[in-house]
Amino acid sequence: MRPNLILSSVLIVTGFAMTGGLFAQAPRVEFPPLSPGCTVKQRVGLTDFEIIYSRPGVKERSIFGGIVPYGEVWRTGANASTKISFSTPVKLDGHEVPAGTYALYTIPGQSEWTIIISSKTNLNGAFGYNEKDDVVRFSAHPIDVQEQVDALTIDFSNIRDDSATLYLLWDKTLVPIRVDVDVASKVLPQIEAALKSPEKKSAGFYFNAANFYFNHGQDLKEALNMINAGLADKPPIAFELLYVKAEILAKQGDKEGALAAAKESRELIAKQDPHNSFVKMNDDLISTLH
Repeated sequence: MRPNLILSSVLIVTGFAMTGGLFAQAPRVEFPPLSPGCTVKQRVGLTDFEIIYSRPGVKERSIFGGIVPYGEVWRTGANASTKISFSTPVKLDGHEVPAGTYALYTIPGQSEWTIIISSKTNLNGAFGYNEKDDVVRFSAHPIDVQEQVDALTIDFSNIRDDSATLYLLWDKTLVPIRVDVDVASKVLPQIEAALKSPEKKSAGFYFNAANFYFNHGQDLKEALNMINAGLADKPPIAFELLYVKAEILAKQGDKEGALAAAKESRELIAKQDPHNSFVKMNDDLISTLH
């Protein structure tokens, strides 16, 4: 082969082309990733969660016990290890974890998984994983699901003021993890400070404060005082305040008072909007009071 032909072959293989006697790099081609990256952000109570991971697909492969072996540490995704962050301390399945950013590893098993929160966040997958870096590790129990999920999914469900379920879902396996956050210690001092303030409070404040007391096991007598204060000026949200009043009275054992408050609440909102969800909520509450 002549020298100029050899040079042309080398240039083609290395991605360069000769144009007008000059060397030019071939156009760059951007291919879609095999396992797309994903960022999940979720607020639970007053805590911000963030999960950064890559989402491999099933692609007609055998997953758990197959490409993800049982009994071995898994990056819980693809590419780099999965990262999970909390803005405040949390509890995962009852285990306390300080605020911060961690790597989320798992050890899948047929009837039991091990969930690992590691302080080592800069590893390439699970290469170099060391148990000494574990912040916590605990067991979780997988659940079989009927409908196959092609791409690995990590997300939240059952979100409440102070709890949620973090779940891992891939193929036909769901692994739930209970999450608890501390809300009361932050919110209660703020409510108490607002109540002591001489400034006029809105009906919305009284509704939210009383509802928080009711839902978090606080003083029901004080919650009832807040509701009555909110009702004093007959605000447009009186039907919401009355519904919470009915709940509080029912919990205190005053069925007659609860029934009267629920009926008044229902009557007020039904006149404004018969399709409002508080109509059914009151109907359901009333049915339990007879």
